Parts: sequence; structure tokens; C-alpha cells
Amino acid sequence: MTPPTGASYAAAGVDIEAGDRAVELMKEWVRKTQRPEVLGGLGGFAGLFDASALKRYERPLLASATDGVGTKVDIARQMGVYDTIGHDLVAMVMDDIVVCGAEPLFMTDYICVGKVHPERVAAVVKGIAEGCVLAGCALVGGETAEHPGLLGPDDFDVAGAGTGVVEADRLLGADRIRAGDVVIAMASSGLHSNGYSLVRHVLFDRAGMRLEQRVEEFGRTLGEELLEPTRIYSLDCLALTRTAEVHAFSHITGGGLAANLARVIPDGLHAAVDRSTWTPGAVFDLVGTAGRVERLELEKTLNMGVGMMAVVPADSVDVALTTLADRGVDAWVAGEITERGEHPTGATLTGDYAA
Repeated sequence: MTPPTGASYAAAGVDIEAGDRAVELMKEWVRKTQRPEVLGGLGGFAGLFDASALKRYERPLLASATDGVGTKVDIARQMGVYDTIGHDLVAMVMDDIVVCGAEPLFMTDYICVGKVHPERVAAVVKGIAEGCVLAGCALVGGETAEHPGLLGPDDFDVAGAGTGVVEADRLLGADRIRAGDVVIAMASSGLHSNGYSLVRHVLFDRAGMRLEQRVEEFGRTLGEELLEPTRIYSLDCLALTRTAEVHAFSHITGGGLAANLARVIPDGLHAAVDRSTWTPGAVFDLVGTAGRVERLELEKTLNMGVGMMAVVPADSVDVALTTLADRGVDAWVAGEITERGEHPTGATLTGDYAA
């Protein structure tokens, strides 16, 4: 009788050689994100960032954030497109950091897979690296974990954490906002990376649509629209702080426009945003129509065409809009800051969207 062979990591479903191959494939993309402050290369146990660069600050405040991209990863998996989801990850992390006026410095990522496919993992990291370049930060390290038995062979998820820095006396936020300030909206590139559980339920389960289905209103397939990368506003926001007086930013993510804007509105004040100043993209109309989703429910879940908002004094509006236009950001005056009065919340949407 032949004795049973000994157990091994590979037999349990973990392929160390495939992981090593993935690291080799991603190295060239990580190198493209390097800043002068980064020490060492990919493969160490920790990423190193030379903090002496912060000596130029009088009182440097470190800002940190962490996030993922939710169930949008399932769209990428179904389409077999892995090199854009990283843009979403960087946007979700670094656009949170820039809200307080912080310059993005560096980021780390975590990729969890059911089975390591080196080319796929490298494609995900490629997207993260490209996103880091767009955000002006370095990708200093990360982790790829293989979880056979917990995830299917083609399943994966991504998460990331980032760090930025801002001078203490330039920290943006609610304490700077005053009645009479103006709310500037910056257009989103689409759904971004929030609300995909609702979107998937409505379009696939209820409407029976397919990713490969061409949608005339989009001028492309449904899958291509849903996988459109989240816009990364970090460098645009930083440019705005250099040319105009900015009191606060609000990153429009889960919870929708009003709830996220309210997070930066101080007690006693209110942000009134006029829907008639813009027309949400076709994808928002499709989700609402296909699922018979009420407008307020859509607005609580999706960004409705606005990915970032800035609150500026009235005399900074013109230069702010010019700066954003010069950077290719579609932006417009969407509302104003008033006394709270009888408003129960810090921000509300008024009127109807432009046709």
C-alpha cells in the first residue's frame, strides 16, 4: 500500500511561486510612482518614506485614510478587466485625504484573491500605480494574499491606505466656512465607486441587463460604463488651494451629495445646493428608471454627477472656476452657505435637475 503523500501549502491551494511572479510583474509599475522621499524598492517588509522632507513645515499634520471599492470589483471580474479598478482605489483613499487640504504622500495596497493569477494581480497594481501618479503620491508597498476555499479562483478584492500632510494653519474644514460662501461642484466621471450593490441589483436582477449590452445613451456597453474609473481630484484640489481661497472640500462618496457635504458644514450654517445647476449623467437616469428608484433614494446612494465639492468665499469663485477649467475639470456654482434657520440638516438639495 502506497503511503499518502505529505500535505503542502501548494496542495492547500496557495501558490508561492505564482505570488513571486506577480511581484516581479508589478515592480515596473510601482517604480513609476516613486517620489524623492521614497527609500528602497518593492519587496521589503515595510515601505520607507523619508520624513525629513516634512521639516519644511512649521507644524505638519499627517492625514490618513483607508478604503476599498466595494462590489465594483465584481464588474471588473466579470469583464476580465483588471487595470482600472486601481484608479478607483486611489481615488477613494486620496480624495478623502485631500479634503482637509493635505498633500498625498504615499499609499499601500492589499489585494486578496482566491487564486494568484500573476498577470491579473500585476494589472490591478498597474491601475493602482497609475492612480498614484494622478494623485501625486508614491506606492510604497502592499500585500497580495491568496485565500483558497474562502474566495473562488477568479474572485478578488482590493483595499488601500494612504497618508498625506498639511500645514496646521492651512487645515481646511468646517471652522473656516462662513455664511455667504459659495458651493462649487466638480463633475464626476460617472458612478465612481459607490452604490454598486444597488446598481447591480437594479440593472442585473430586476432589469435583466447584460454587461456586454450596448446602451445608446452611453455610446458604449453597459459594462464599459459601469467600469469607468473614479475621477481622482487630489492634484486639482491642491491646485485650487494655491490659486484661490478655499474653506473646505467634500468628497461625494457613500451617502450621497447632501450627507457628505453636511459633514463639513458647521453648526448654525446650512448649504443649499440647487439641482437645476446641472444634469446628472445618463447612468443615473437608467438606474432610477430601471429600478423605479425614488429620487431621494438615488441621492442617498449615488453621487448624481458630482464627485467633489469646494466651499469658497464669494470673491474667490471666478478664479476657482478658471483654475478648474484650466485643469480640465467641469465645475460650476451649485449653491451657497446660509444661516441654518429652521433647516434640520447641514445640507439640502433644492429644485429639479436641469433637463
